[in-house]
Amino acid sequence: MKPNLKKTTLFLMGVFAGSLLYAQTPDSAATKDYVPPFSGGKMLNTWSVGVSGGLMTMYNILSSNHLSDFTNPKSNFGYGLYVKKQFLPALGIQADFLRGKLSGTGAQPDVTNPLTSYSTQINWGGSISAYLTFANINWRSARPVVQPYLMFGGGIINYTPVIQHTGGPDIPFKDHNGTHSIYETYIPVGVGAKFNVTNNLSIDLGYQINFVNADNVDGYNHGSNNDKFSYLHLGLEWAFGSSKKPQMATHNPVSSLRTEYLNGDLANKAALQSEIDAQKAKDDQIKNDLANTNAQLAKLSIDSDNDGVVDANDKCPNTPAGTKVDGSGCPLVLVVTEEDKKVLKDAIKNLEFDFGKATLRSASLPSLDNVAQLMTGKNFSLKLGGHTDSRGSANLNMILSKARAESIKAYLVSKGVNASRIEAVGYGQTQPIASNKTDKGRQINRRVEFTLY
Repeated sequence: MKPNLKKTTLFLMGVFAGSLLYAQTPDSAATKDYVPPFSGGKMLNTWSVGVSGGLMTMYNILSSNHLSDFTNPKSNFGYGLYVKKQFLPALGIQADFLRGKLSGTGAQPDVTNPLTSYSTQINWGGSISAYLTFANINWRSARPVVQPYLMFGGGIINYTPVIQHTGGPDIPFKDHNGTHSIYETYIPVGVGAKFNVTNNLSIDLGYQINFVNADNVDGYNHGSNNDKFSYLHLGLEWAFGSSKKPQMATHNPVSSLRTEYLNGDLANKAALQSEIDAQKAKDDQIKNDLANTNAQLAKLSIDSDNDGVVDANDKCPNTPAGTKVDGSGCPLVLVVTEEDKKVLKDAIKNLEFDFGKATLRSASLPSLDNVAQLMTGKNFSLKLGGHTDSRGSANLNMILSKARAESIKAYLVSKGVNASRIEAVGYGQTQPIASNKTDKGRQINRRVEFTLY
């Protein structure tokens, strides 16, 4: 990344953050974000975690490229993780983890050590930092939309530089102790802004300069200044706890004082509200009693199942439509006569299907018409049980027996029989009444049983 482009990016970041510096949520959020003054942190979310990603480079706003060990620093990807504990609305302590890569070309001339470029892996950096949040105190608004912040801290960083000489291979840099994986202390300092999305979610835009207590981050001890690198990042921060609680970092305690003042004496208001609620409860009870009385009166004329007996006297509610009942609303006991049984026997005797199918043949229909007439005339219910012999697969036989029973049901319904009074069941080859080893036995087993009730 060229210096002019980097400076332009940082300038735009500042303009964007500054334009929203004092942006606040409207007063309508005051009640939602209200927390009793001086209640401490128990009503606020104080723990959060965050992730970030962005550009890591030796270029920074505090130094010039032509004075650096390498005059042409490159930009590489870096990322970070952190956990933060907020102690005050304006103060939080954060544990950071940082990882990424640094590289560059154009080494300062050195006759004894002619370098061309370097590549350093930041294996990890761990630090503890203080975060100072601004612009979250306002008399007129409940909660800030943007929270500018400053941060500074200290920690330990581990990195492994690799340098390239003119015309030579990559060489792992080693410090004066002969160590390639180098540990040093460093001080991170930064600025940024948090943009609130929800009570528990914020967008983090920041710029951080990391001052390393060594001049070998790039594998080149040139000059008298220690190395430092920058981290321009964009990330997300999630707060632990209930989404109904505000974050301490975004909470405006002054707004809660204002809400307390505008509401007046909350204790008297609560007492008055309690009296109003008690009277409302009495009114609701009177309405409920009246509704119950009306419901009881209505029962004297309601016949839910339309059987001619009102519900108050109906001892057998929810009888099927068309069922003949006695004076207490219970179904009359139907007697199956010998003549009725003969109708069923004729239907079973004359029942024919196409071979291997559920299609009724025309010879079956006159007898089935008599069954339909019997059922509609006497309000009988009918169970149809389909059976097959053992030839063929058990699964196909089960399907065929069910289909044949359903075919008979469909025909009877087409003749005016109530479908709810017919149950069609398939048993396949599971219930033989004769031997399946003979043609006659198999013919007997291929049947549909009719049961009136």
